[in-house]
Amino acid sequence: MSQMNMSHPGMVAAQADTDERLGFIRRTYLHLFGAILLFTLIEAALFTSGVADRIGPSLLGGSGWIVVFVLFIAASWFANRWAMSGASPALQYAGLGVFIIAQSIIFLPLLYVAVHYGGGLDTIGAAGSVTVVLCGLTTLFVLITKKDFSFLGWGLMLCSGAAFVAIILGMIFGWQMGGWFSALMIVLGLGYLLYETSNILYRYRTDQHVAASLALFSSVMLVFFYVLRLFLDRR
Repeated sequence: MSQMNMSHPGMVAAQADTDERLGFIRRTYLHLFGAILLFTLIEAALFTSGVADRIGPSLLGGSGWIVVFVLFIAASWFANRWAMSGASPALQYAGLGVFIIAQSIIFLPLLYVAVHYGGGLDTIGAAGSVTVVLCGLTTLFVLITKKDFSFLGWGLMLCSGAAFVAIILGMIFGWQMGGWFSALMIVLGLGYLLYETSNILYRYRTDQHVAASLALFSSVMLVFFYVLRLFLDRR
C-alpha cells in the first residue's frame, strides 16, 4: 500500500503528495516569472537598439490584433496538446522560447505607440501593475479555493471565436474597437487564467511545469495586451 500511494514525476498534481505538488507549482511559476523577465529584456533590447523604432510603425494596423489573438489561442492549444501527449522537456522549452519571441514581436507596435505617444514608461508600468494585481488575485482565488474550472473550456472557446469574428468584422467595416472591447478581452484573458490555473492542479502532470508555464504566460500576456490598450484608448 505504501508503494501504491507514493507520487512520481508523471502523476497529475492533484494526486501527488504535498511536497511534489508544491514543487511542481513552484517550478511552474518560476518558469512563468522567467518568461516574463525574458520578454521584458527582449523588448528593452529592441527599443534601446533602435530596432523597435524602425519596424514598430510598419507593424501598426488592424492585423496586429488578429495575430496576437491567434498566437494566444495557438499557444493554449499547443500547451494542452503537450500536456496530454507527454512532450519532451526539450520540445516544451522550445515552444516556450518561440512563444516568448513571438509575443515580443507582436507587442512591438503597441509598445511603440505607448513609448512615443501614450505616456511612455509610466503608462506601460501602470498597465503592468494593473495586470499583476488582476492576475495575482485570480491566481490566488484558484489556489486558495482549489476549485476546478475545467468546465469553462467550451465557454472560453466560444467567446474566443466571437471575439475573433468581431475583430475580423471590425477590420472589414472599419469599426472602432474601443475601450469596451478591451475590457471584454481582459475579462476573457482572466477567464483563461482561471481555467489554466485550475489545470495546473487537475490536468497537468508534475513533470510538465514548462508547458503549464507557457499556458499561464499566454493568458497573462493577453490580459496585459488589452490592459495596455485600454490605457492607451483612454489617452
